[in-house]
Parts: sequence; C-alpha cells; structure tokens
Amino acid sequence: MAIAADDAELTALFRDSGQSAPAYERVKNLVTAQIKSGRWSEGDQLPSENQFVTALGLSRMTINRALRELTAEGLIVRHAGVGTFVAGTKAPSSLFEVKNIADEIQQRGHRHRTQVVSVREEELDRRSIMRELLPRRVFHSILVHYEDEVPIQVEDRLVNPAEAPDYLDQDFTALTPNTYLSKVAPLERGEHIVEAVLGSAEECQLLGIERGEPCLLIRRRTWSSTGLVSAARLVHPGSRNRLEGVFGNR
Repeated sequence: MAIAADDAELTALFRDSGQSAPAYERVKNLVTAQIKSGRWSEGDQLPSENQFVTALGLSRMTINRALRELTAEGLIVRHAGVGTFVAGTKAPSSLFEVKNIADEIQQRGHRHRTQVVSVREEELDRRSIMRELLPRRVFHSILVHYEDEVPIQVEDRLVNPAEAPDYLDQDFTALTPNTYLSKVAPLERGEHIVEAVLGSAEECQLLGIERGEPCLLIRRRTWSSTGLVSAARLVHPGSRNRLEGVFGNR
C-alpha cells in the first residue's frame, strides 16, 4: 500500500526529526520514526524521491543518500523502476545445513516461485577456480528464487554431468536443483563460504536492487560418495536475508 503523506505532512515530520543533525540524517530519522511507530508498516510504499525533494526542499543527492543508508540498514527495500518499500523481517538462511530454499520459504508460510534465467551446457573458463575439481564441460544454471513475488536469491550453479546426467532436462520451475540433486546424487559432504559482496550488474538487475547495495554471498560446494556434484554461488540482498545456525549440545 502506498503511504498517504502530502507535502505539508512530510515537511512537519521533517521539522520534528532533529534540527541539529545533518539533513540526510534528519530524513533517516523521519522515515525510521514512522516505521518504528507502526504508522508505516511492512510492505508500504514510501513517498517517491521527487515527493521528498519537493516537500523538504532538499537535493536529490541528500534524499538518495538517506534512502541508500536505510536500505543498507535493512529498514527499507528499493525495487528498481517500482519504488521504495518498508522492509519486512529478514528471511533466515541456514548457515550449517544444506536446505531447500523452497521448503524454507514455505515453512515461513510464504509462497516460493522460481524464474529460470538460463540452463545450458558449457565449457569451463580456463581461469575458473573450479577447473581442477570439475570436468572441462559442465552444466550451468542461473535461477532467481522469489518469496511472495520478491526476489531473494540468485542461484548460479555449476553441475558435474557425471553426477547428474539429466540435469538439463529438468523443469526448475516445478522443482529446485537442490531437490533434484539430492535424489540423483545424495549429499555426503558440503562446504559453505560466506562473504559480504556487491552484486554484479546482472545480479542486481535480477534481484531488483540498486548497484552498491550490500549482498550476502554463499559459495556452496557439495559432494556425493563418488565426487563433487555441484558448486553454487548464492547471492542474497543484504537487506532481505540473514544467516542463522545452531551448534553445540542441546
């Protein structure tokens, strides 16, 4: 739902947001206060940059900085070409387990959908760090996973054809690569490497985020009893995801 806030109301809110702070901080204070008070709720669409500029008499650069920092802090999300929205609770991703993303989303009571960007056979680049672990020719898939129509993960996966020979024939809008690979090459061992990164231009476009928004990257490799099955690059918008795990004795 779009937030109904006219220029006079925004001006009054801005006037009460802390006179001594820099202008961009006052804009952040304005937005933060409305969200934390519950007046602006999860999923609500914020006023546009143009409306903020007109109502507050500030430069677009100042407004953009405030919204950019609020995005990095996870309070709002920005969808390129659509608008800026109050963020929901960050979706948790498993740190220590290899879980099926569709199952995780459905367990939260939400709807999962997959967009297939490409699925093909190709030759590994000579410079690829996976060249010593995978055969020269591999299966390569790029998918986008959605939670309630919001993109939350780009899955860029290389698959060993010897472990999953029918990979290219699967309908990944009906089942995930994780589900298929778990059936044909049951997991024996896995490896996770977690990094904070900036997404590539293509990844940002697929996730509907602006360049420069922090992302969470999980590099995941999985092995069956006979060898390396796949190597995946899983990119999440930092404002929409968190990692969690449990360890030790219960």
